[in-house]
Amino acid sequence: MSRLEENLRDVRARIDAAARAAGRDPAEVGLLAVSKTWPADDVRELAAAGQRDFGENRVQELLAKAGALAGRPECADLRWHFVGQLQRNKAAAVARTGAVVHSVDRESLAATLARAAQELGRPVEVYVQVDLGGPEGEAAARGGASPDEVPALCDAVADAGGLALQGLMAVAPRGGDPAAAFARLAALAERVRTDHPEAAGLSAGMSGDLEAAVAAGATLVRVGTALFGARPLPCGEFEEHQPRESQQSHGTQKS
Repeated sequence: MSRLEENLRDVRARIDAAARAAGRDPAEVGLLAVSKTWPADDVRELAAAGQRDFGENRVQELLAKAGALAGRPECADLRWHFVGQLQRNKAAAVARTGAVVHSVDRESLAATLARAAQELGRPVEVYVQVDLGGPEGEAAARGGASPDEVPALCDAVADAGGLALQGLMAVAPRGGDPAAAFARLAALAERVRTDHPEAAGLSAGMSGDLEAAVAAGATLVRVGTALFGARPLPCGEFEEHQPRESQQSHGTQKS
């Protein structure tokens, strides 16, 4: 068994144990392998071992890997996810890959993705990203709509032809208690499902806090380091080296 196969086995065992500890069926929790910065050959090896869902946070890397692996028999049914902050001028390219978009944080992006979906003639599956804050209530550095904006944004996504609202996504604040943050996320997700029962997904938890996320009801955990190892480049979960479009959000200017 290779190192990657061993890591995959270990991560799946962690997910199963966390689900059982929370009184949940392990089959309710999926694994998204975040392959950013790692070569396509690593994706291919994990795909051969049975992993089907892979996530990227840069459009160029997503396009390159999806293209390189498209003809491989072991990669024929891979499911790509985009987990980075997304500029509107790159939204159509992501939609063309068929990727699930985890980072819809504003109505303008939802509208752009909806137009792309309509042009393609197939829906784009999306999660609304929630800003769970930072230390002592500071705004998170990794994007997302503020919790009080999320219900209206979910309404906009659901009303936009071409988009399929999957649920909510968030990253626990650095330096805080992930269990408390994920509990807030779970409460917000329950509120959203009251109006949008189809939005049953909850994308939360990474290598260091997946147990807390599963306990809070996560249906998909996003794991990179525990699968692939320490990354060759310093890179945060949602860092984007190219500046985002300027926009007014939460009373501050994002870039």
